[in-house]
Amino acid sequence: MAETRSSDISRRLLLAVGLGALPGGAFAARGKVVTVLGDSITAGYGLPARAALPAQLHLALERLGQPNIVRGAGVSGDMTAGGAARADFSIQPDTALVVVALGANDLLQGLDPRTTRANLDRIVRRLRQRRMGVVVAGVRAPPEIGRNYARDFNAIFSDIARTHGVVLYPDLLAGVAGARLLNQADGIHPNARGVLVIARRLAPVVAKELAKVP
Repeated sequence: MAETRSSDISRRLLLAVGLGALPGGAFAARGKVVTVLGDSITAGYGLPARAALPAQLHLALERLGQPNIVRGAGVSGDMTAGGAARADFSIQPDTALVVVALGANDLLQGLDPRTTRANLDRIVRRLRQRRMGVVVAGVRAPPEIGRNYARDFNAIFSDIARTHGVVLYPDLLAGVAGARLLNQADGIHPNARGVLVIARRLAPVVAKELAKVP
């Protein structure tokens, strides 16, 4: 999550455009479109494309009987500010549902939770204006970083979901964070097995919301 710093916005924005435009960024050729807006976890840092979250979420949705196209709009190192800046052109108009999976790098940088909240509010508000379904995928701050900070940070995602009437997936890394066998050597990024866990847990939530989209 940390290999690209927030100062590299121009390069990240260009990459985001490419991810949104290239055919290889989408999986399958039928069904409703899901776009995953996120950082290196959703971009598949350290993994081949077939093992990254967009590909594995697509397969997990197919197993649930939900035809789908999953597009990856993850940029390594992205913070919520970067996601807000590129959301309009990273998320194509035919998207039915967006999984917003940002905030981990804000946490690593110790960003003021009020700033993270404002950025996520901007993203979700804009997606709702575009009449897209939204699943807000949170990330959990450990109490070791400071109980008050962790409390304020962890409250962001449920507050955003409640404010905008969208679905909350409380912890994208549930069951994976801290598990040595499910992470790469850096102890931060999920390996292929870890991505499978994430995709299988996330898919039922996404499938349920996709079913509501006309």
